[in-house]
Amino acid sequence: MSDLTEICAPGTRVEEEMVLISENIKLKLVHFYPQEKTSNPPVLFIAGWITLIEAWKDVLHEMTKDFEVHYVETREKMSSQVSGKVNYGVEDIGKDIAALVAHFKFKPKNYILFGSSLGATAILDSTQHLPVEPLCLVLIGPNAVFRVPRFGKAIIFFFYPGFYAILKPFIKWYLKNFRLDVEKDYAQYEKYCRNIDAADPWKLKKAAWLLAKYAVWDLLPKIEIPTLIAGASHDTLHEPENLKKIVSMMPKATYIDLETNKRTHQAVMVEKMREYIKSIHK
Repeated sequence: MSDLTEICAPGTRVEEEMVLISENIKLKLVHFYPQEKTSNPPVLFIAGWITLIEAWKDVLHEMTKDFEVHYVETREKMSSQVSGKVNYGVEDIGKDIAALVAHFKFKPKNYILFGSSLGATAILDSTQHLPVEPLCLVLIGPNAVFRVPRFGKAIIFFFYPGFYAILKPFIKWYLKNFRLDVEKDYAQYEKYCRNIDAADPWKLKKAAWLLAKYAVWDLLPKIEIPTLIAGASHDTLHEPENLKKIVSMMPKATYIDLETNKRTHQAVMVEKMREYIKSIHK
């Protein structure tokens, strides 16, 4: 997306930069600074796997009215600059998040970690490494596990990334027919198709293999940070029952159901975040 001013509130100052996370990784960050000075804590925004920023235009348009937002394009995305051998697992992205918290020199309990899907799971994993604790976590559909069928693991193992164009129609067909409720939320399917088209196949292969082995369960009882988890009862890909189990295992987690993936990507999600922040300040 060339003009990022189209996805944020009027008057927002937008800046982009590449940030050195380690000797092997540079990540692209997009900074949004509201027109009016705000007392709200800054938000470190971690989007989902291979997600394009325009998928968040409604959320960013609302959020940047009164929040300073630092949007991170994680290491598996096309924009990351990688040298040498690196991994693309949840743990690796979680350590990147912790490094970014240190980079911004956030004050304890004075910033928010906001993320979706893989980004939300990586935020959960990052809590083991954060240099300072955030005010809260706001997570949309974190994956406790990443379900890959046996034939899918075989495809990942033998798949040559140069043939990604041949594989893309199969991935879209599988999502449409087996993982998504397209009747209730066709917009989610369309969004994932755009993400799949824009993905880096070489990074995708490495990431998919590691994600298939990951589970977050053992970590959850140790996370004592106030956490808002938003689910969508019609979003079968993010397994609503698993989300409720995640909440039940976390000491300070609250669950809300926004019914569809589309609604979790709209202004109502930011309104729920504002309400939650007020509730934990009481």
